Amino acid sequence: MITIPAGDYSLGSDAHYPEERPARTASLAAFRLDQRPVSVGDFAHFVARSGYVTQAERADPPGSAVFVMSAGPVDLRQPANWWRFGAGANWRSSGDGCNDLVAHPDHPVTHVTHADAQAYAAWRGARLPSEAEWEAAARLGHGPAPYSWGMDFAPAGTLQANVWTGAFPWYFAREGPPGTSAIGSYPPTHGGFLDLIGNVWEWTSSPFHAPDMGAACGCGPAPPPSAQGLRVLKGGSFLCAGEYCARYRPAARIGAAPGDSTAHIGFRCAADIA
Repeated sequence: MITIPAGDYSLGSDAHYPEERPARTASLAAFRLDQRPVSVGDFAHFVARSGYVTQAERADPPGSAVFVMSAGPVDLRQPANWWRFGAGANWRSSGDGCNDLVAHPDHPVTHVTHADAQAYAAWRGARLPSEAEWEAAARLGHGPAPYSWGMDFAPAGTLQANVWTGAFPWYFAREGPPGTSAIGSYPPTHGGFLDLIGNVWEWTSSPFHAPDMGAACGCGPAPPPSAQGLRVLKGGSFLCAGEYCARYRPAARIGAAPGDSTAHIGFRCAADIA
C-alpha cells in the first residue's frame, strides 16, 4: 500500500460530464491505498483460504456480463449492442466452462460484485476506498489536471493506460483482442500507483448521486434504472473510448448497482492509518 498524506485535494470537474460537477476541494485524513488492483492470483489465494463463492457463481443461473465486439458500427446509446450475459462467467472464467481467466494471475480480477470486493477487503483487514480517497490518490502530483499523468491524453504519442483505441465497439486498433492487461503494463501515476486509470473500473464505498442518470454511459451492461443503492465506480476500463466514454480521468465516475458483475469491474483496497 501507498500512504496518502492528509490534506486538501481537488475533486470533480466542470469541463467534462455532468455527474462530475462541481469542481471542488475536499479535506481528507491520511490513509493508505493498494498500489495496484487486486489480481486474479490474489483473489484465487483468498478463495483457497476462505472458501468464498462469488455472487456470479451463486446466481441462478450462474454467470456474469461479458463484452462482445460488434461486427460493425452500432448505436452507442444501446449498451445491449456489446454486452451479453455470459453463462458460467465468473472470476475464473469468461464463460462456457473454460477457466481461462485464472491462466492470467497477473491481470486484475473481474466479475466481482460490490459484496465480493467487500468480502475480500474484510478478509485482508482492509476496506474499499471512498470516492474522494480514490480520486485524491489518482491526482497526486498533478492536482486539477485532466489526467492522472498531466494535461495530455497521450504525451509524446505514448498511451498511458489500457483504454479503447479505434472505433468502439467494432474496431480495436491495437494488437490482440480488447480486454484486461497484465497489471503494470502501463506507466505508474506520479504517486506510484499501477492501473489506477484504465484496465478495469474499480468499486468504491461511496453511494452514487447524480442529477442526470443518463450520463452513466454504456460502460455498464445497462443504464442504471435509478440512483437508489448505486455505488461509485472510478478509473475507467479497457472499454472506455473517446467518442462515447472519455472516462479515463480521475474526476470521471459512473454508478453501478452493488450486484453488478461484469468483465470490466475490479477493485483495490484501502486502509485507515491509526
